[in-house]
Amino acid sequence: MKILLVEDDERIVGSLAEALTDQHYAVDTAIDGQVAWELLQTFPYDLVVLDVMLPHLDGISLCQQLRRSGYSMPVLMLTARDTSAEKVLGLDAGADDYVVKPFDLKELLARIRALLRRGNSALPPVLAWGDLHLNPATCEVVYADQPLSLTPKEYSLLELFLRNSGRVLSQNDILDHLWSSEDPPGKETVKVHVRGLRQKLKAAGANDNLIETVYGLGYRLNQPA
Repeated sequence: MKILLVEDDERIVGSLAEALTDQHYAVDTAIDGQVAWELLQTFPYDLVVLDVMLPHLDGISLCQQLRRSGYSMPVLMLTARDTSAEKVLGLDAGADDYVVKPFDLKELLARIRALLRRGNSALPPVLAWGDLHLNPATCEVVYADQPLSLTPKEYSLLELFLRNSGRVLSQNDILDHLWSSEDPPGKETVKVHVRGLRQKLKAAGANDNLIETVYGLGYRLNQPA
């Protein structure tokens, strides 16, 4: 899952980006609204964490611009102003949730998980595909009750497949969703991570073709037996 963090306080950007990365999210950052708008037009994001007070283009205006342009990803707004009028303004602009600074990090991460679930209401809190289960709240993965020890990118790759079950994901899709736009790797990196994930799933008892290669197109999850 890929998140755009728009915040001009470097201290908050550093700590929050680190916390989100620790939760296996790919994170892009922007320190003003105009840069954020340019990123949003270029890369796919699953969620935007958006400060209200920003240079060049404020958070309220950016959120309104997003909704007018048809972007539907969840938006979580951050503000230092704890007033009802400010919250109403943000929600009316199209925000999905509103958090007042200083915030509790655990609560903020829980709100982000809730918004990501709400973005696809068909998905339960624990993602499952046959005997395979992934819990985004704890970052735990099990296959047939056997815990899997995955690298952060293997975990993110598996979560992407589970959130898009049945859909063919191209190598470019995977790169866009799982890596920061600042320094994306080459397509060979995707093959390496898919291969590593397949090996760990197979070692836990999964079928060889649980992650299917659709030649010329990409990868998808096979229907469980």
